[in-house]
Amino acid sequence: MDLAFTHVCLWTLLAFVVTWTVFYVNNRRKKVAKLADVATEVRRDGGGADVIIVGAGVGGSALAYALAKDGRRVHVIERDMREPVRMMGEFMQPGGRLLLSKLGLEDCLEGIDEQIATGLAVYKDGQKALVSFPEDNDFPYEPTGRAFFNGRFVQRLRQKASSLPNVRLEEGTVKSLIEEKGVIKGVTYKTSEGEETTAFAPLTVVCDGCYSNLRRSVNDNNAEVLSYQVSYVSKNCQLEDPEKLKLIMSKPSFTMLYQISSTDVRCAMELFPGNIPSISNGEMATFLKDTMAPQVPPEFRKIFLKGIDEGAQIKAMPTKRMEATLSEKQGVIVLGDAFNMRHPAVASGMMVVLSDILILRRLIQPLRNLSDANKISEVIKSFYVIRKPMSATVNTLGNAFSQVLIASTDEAKEAMRQGCFDYLSSGGFRTSGMMALLGGMNPRPLSLIFHLCGITLSSIGQLLSPFPSPLGIWHSLRLFGLSIKMLVPHLKAEGVSQMLSPAYAAAYRKSYMAATAL
Repeated sequence: MDLAFTHVCLWTLLAFVVTWTVFYVNNRRKKVAKLADVATEVRRDGGGADVIIVGAGVGGSALAYALAKDGRRVHVIERDMREPVRMMGEFMQPGGRLLLSKLGLEDCLEGIDEQIATGLAVYKDGQKALVSFPEDNDFPYEPTGRAFFNGRFVQRLRQKASSLPNVRLEEGTVKSLIEEKGVIKGVTYKTSEGEETTAFAPLTVVCDGCYSNLRRSVNDNNAEVLSYQVSYVSKNCQLEDPEKLKLIMSKPSFTMLYQISSTDVRCAMELFPGNIPSISNGEMATFLKDTMAPQVPPEFRKIFLKGIDEGAQIKAMPTKRMEATLSEKQGVIVLGDAFNMRHPAVASGMMVVLSDILILRRLIQPLRNLSDANKISEVIKSFYVIRKPMSATVNTLGNAFSQVLIASTDEAKEAMRQGCFDYLSSGGFRTSGMMALLGGMNPRPLSLIFHLCGITLSSIGQLLSPFPSPLGIWHSLRLFGLSIKMLVPHLKAEGVSQMLSPAYAAAYRKSYMAATAL
């Protein structure tokens, strides 16, 4: 009797749970549908946003300004509106400055104590090479870069975007995307007052950086940690010849010093997982003094040590690589470091996202409204392939260049490292060609392949000089294999056919060169 009664109770409880669950799910669906209907009506009445942008960093702010200038209503949701404190995104290549000017944002790099950069001073084993961005008649802008505090630049971009009446810049934390039948309808977010609410728009752009929480719900790509960039700022000092960024081919990898304001110098170096001294207990400071400082040229070693001696905050940030993938969901696009990352050795992340914004803006411009999810999907597919000539060139260059800069006791690898230094310092078309690539002034895949092959041949020449020997020939073959292994996987990952397609190259040039300032 007791057992039967227990069974009845259990079945009754189970039936209640199932009924309640079905009721909850149906009610939830009705609420989402009702909210979507309300959002549609709001848009029809002219009060809703055309685009929601998650993140107001460099990419999010620049995109908001570009779309708003085209008449779109833009709602930007940023987690923290305070000035960012970052150790990345402190250098704008000449190609990036051109893109800023085409977006009408070149003035955001003015008045922030920005520093002019004309090229590199490269050091290796007592050798020094001064290389400059080329004066190229095919490049329609001043061939110089700018170094600056990232936070100051971001704040200027936010101010410029929010100055437009059809941009709503709001502080809030986006919790999730609202999805209905594979279509992203908007976002759920918590306001700065702690209230959880929703926002709807036909197009949602996820642009919330390398630590994006939303990327996983849109794409299935994962970031690979390559190394760690350790850096700090030495204050109240100025480098000799401050217009040249100092690149030191040190061990275990490269070290860089560059002026980010009239009185501040960024000191940065690459270290690898498993060999990162502790910052908290002082081991890192000791390592920098005892191991890295002796490798820094004497003319600016005091500046390198100054920040450490004065207790500058030392930070370590992972460098990541992540291939761009196209989402199967409609109504959403991912941009910036949330979408695609490459090794920061070539300092081109901001340039790539600005290029992406120009392409996306041009593709969206002909659409009177963005409510047709199928049309938006076609735009996103076109965007994905048109960006390839630029993005694939920068991604491949960054990943290959960073591998060449790693010190090694392997004779073939070290020959490639020396070959890279010799190629950069040789002058003529080799130096100008490589600097045009590094500066984003010539984002052409064929030019990249040509110069990487040139570095390989130069390195092989080192091994076979003055006369070929069996050991030299063996190391040359190994070096050739290393260069193939370094280049081919990246080309394959980027998509060789898309990367080298004349049609896509022409479409990219149309966006890159034909865009007019807003």
